[in-house]
Amino acid sequence: MRNLAYLLYQPYKLLVFLPIVILSTNVLGMLIVAAVSLGFTRLGGKLPVLWARINALAAPSKVRVSGHEQVVPGQSYVVVANHQSHFDILAIYGWLGIDIRWVMKMELRKVPVLGLACEKLGHVYIDRSNSHRAQASIDAAKSQLKNGTSIFFFPEGTRSLDGRLLPFKKGAFKLAKELNLPILPVTIRGSHDILPAKTLNLFPGAMDIIMHPPILLDSDSTEESLLLQARERIQSAL
Repeated sequence: MRNLAYLLYQPYKLLVFLPIVILSTNVLGMLIVAAVSLGFTRLGGKLPVLWARINALAAPSKVRVSGHEQVVPGQSYVVVANHQSHFDILAIYGWLGIDIRWVMKMELRKVPVLGLACEKLGHVYIDRSNSHRAQASIDAAKSQLKNGTSIFFFPEGTRSLDGRLLPFKKGAFKLAKELNLPILPVTIRGSHDILPAKTLNLFPGAMDIIMHPPILLDSDSTEESLLLQARERIQSAL
C-alpha cells in the first residue's frame, strides 16, 4: 500500500513541491540579503522561519515540538541534535523557536542565493579540509553568542543513512567549554522516513523535535563527558 501511495505522490513532488522549494528559496533568500544589507536584521531573521515552514508544510509534513520549557529566555546555548535528513533543517529552523547560528559546510556557501543569505544571517561556514580556518570561523562567531543567540551543531557531522545515531565529533563540546555555555540536546525523530539521507525518496510524514534538559557545565566537565551526556539524552528519545 505504501509503495502505491509513493508512486501516486511522485507527480505532486515533481510538479508542486520542488517548484515551491526552488521559488521560496530564491525569493526569500534575496529578501533576506536585501533586508540584512539595509539594516533590517530582525526581519531578516524571521524570513528563514517562514521559508522553513512553507517548504515543510508543502511536502506536506507535520512537526511536533516538546520541551520548550527547558529553554531559559535570554540564555545562549550550544545546541546539538542528531541528523537524519535534509528535513531536519526545516524542522529546526521552522519550529525550534530559538535564535540560532548554524555551523555549516563550506561547500554550501557556493549555492546561489542560499549561500549568501546564510552568510548575511551570520551562520558559520566551516572548511573541514583546514582545521585552522575552521577554528577561525568558530572564533569569529563567538561574539554573536549572547542575549539568547545560540549556536547549532549536528555533532555527527553528516546524515545517518539508517536513522541510527553516528559517533559524535567534539567541536560543539569544546566550544561549550571555552565559552562556559550550557548544552541543549535535541532529538529529531521521523525525518528519516520523510526523506532518507542521500535519496530523493520524499514522502509525507510527521517529525518530532524533543528538547531535553540542558547540560550545565562545572569544573569537572570534560569534552568527553559532555559529549557522552548529550549523546545519551538524544539517544533516549530515538
